[in-house]
Order: sequence, then structure tokens, then C-alpha cells
Amino acid sequence: MPGGPGQTGAVPQIVTGEAVALELRIAQLPSRMVAAVIDFALMGTAFAVLAAASGPVLGSSDDAAVAAYVIVLLLAVFLGYPLALETALRGRTPGKMAMGLRVVRDDAGPITFRQALVRAVTGFAIERPGLMLVGLGSALGLAVMLFSATGKRIGDMAAGTVVIQERIAPQPVFRPFLPWPLASWAGILDLTAVDDGLALAIRQFLSRANTLYPAAREALGRQLLADVLARTTPPPPPGAPGWAVLSAVLAERRQRAERRHRSTGPAAGESGAGR
Repeated sequence: MPGGPGQTGAVPQIVTGEAVALELRIAQLPSRMVAAVIDFALMGTAFAVLAAASGPVLGSSDDAAVAAYVIVLLLAVFLGYPLALETALRGRTPGKMAMGLRVVRDDAGPITFRQALVRAVTGFAIERPGLMLVGLGSALGLAVMLFSATGKRIGDMAAGTVVIQERIAPQPVFRPFLPWPLASWAGILDLTAVDDGLALAIRQFLSRANTLYPAAREALGRQLLADVLARTTPPPPPGAPGWAVLSAVLAERRQRAERRHRSTGPAAGESGAGR
């Protein structure tokens, strides 16, 4: 159905163990990076405060004791922070909460201690601070995320998790519009056979068209257009885009229902599916 408005890529899907496809908003790289910066800043602050508080005691210790203490402190902060918080807050940390993100399993279920542990260990050893790949861990983690269809970092791949956008800005209410080149045609349409079920299907299609894969959008658009053309007369002007025809039918149906409501009150049998 060429020429539809707002055509973009589809929302990535997560498939559950029961083969049910869930359309969840995969967290985008910028929001994940901001969340990571917030968490890293909190971890760095905690590490600096604890190290400074221990300074007087460590001042009288030998180098081996100081090195051992620093390693323990690194583990406690940079490993314990994500492990404890993601386990206790069910996949969230302060940074993720600030950006509306959450870690879930690949089947969209809540993560467990084991998955939080795998993510924390991988992040500590490879990605942040990346003790096994000093200087390369962050770059490697970023490269993996960029080439992952669901934005997985190394820790997500190892743990079988994915980060989703849990808090999404409210979307505007969809209202069909009447393209002006089709206004005169829509005004003389016989819409008697366009029932609530077909009107609802058209509305759902138009409101979600930008989230569908192009092939699915084309197939569903053609099917709905054929159904509309079979139930309405006269036919639309030659060359009218399919999405415009569907939107015109829905908008005209809504306008007629509103006119009836204003003149005689709620029309019998008008459930509002075309609104």
C-alpha cells in the first residue's frame, strides 16, 4: 500500500517461550548511555568516598594490603552496585529508573539473581571498568550493541536479557483526517455497508501503520482497501493512494456520526468503532 504516512521501521519483537510475539520498546542507545553515565557516576562517587574514608587506616598499611583493599572495594562497588540493585529493583538501577529503562529476560519476564550476576560480572570484567580488556572494553561493548538487532551488550547476550524502554511518552490520540482531494468524493459515499468491525480494523491499521514491517503493511492495506471498495460506492478517483482512501472513509464516517449525534442524539447502533 504505497504512499502511507509516517512509514518507519517496525518495533522490535520479543518472542516468549510460548511463541507469543510481544512488541516491546527496545531501549535506544542514547538513553542507555545516559543511564550508564548516571550509574557510573554514582559508583565512582561511592568508590571515592569509601576510599577517602579509609585513607587514614590504609596510610599505615603496606602496599600489598592497600592493593588488596582497593580490589575488594572495586568489587564491592562496581560489581555489587548493579548486582544488588538490579536484583532488588527487578532489573532497574537509579540510572535506568531515571531514563525509564528496565532489564528483562529474553522472554520478557523479570530477571533473577543469576541473570543479574552474569550481567554484573561481565560488565565488571569486560565492559565497565573492563578489567580484562582495559581500554577496549567500552569500545567493544558499544560495537556489540550497535550491531545487535535488540541493542544487547555483551552482558545481555551472556545472561539472556534485553533492556526495554519501560516509560514511554504518551502518544497523541489518533484521529482520521479527510484528505482534501477526496473530500467531494467522500461526501457522496454510500457507507451503509461499512460496519463497526471494518471501521475498527481500518482505524487500528492506520494508527499502527508506522510500526508494521513494509510487507505486512502492504498486504494488510491492500486487503482493507479491497474490502472497503467492495462495500462502498462510487469508487474513489483514479490514482488515489490506498491509505488516503481508507482515511477518507473513516473520517467521513466519523463526521456523519457526529452530525447525527448533534441533530438527534446518539444514533442507535453507533458504537463509535469508526471514531
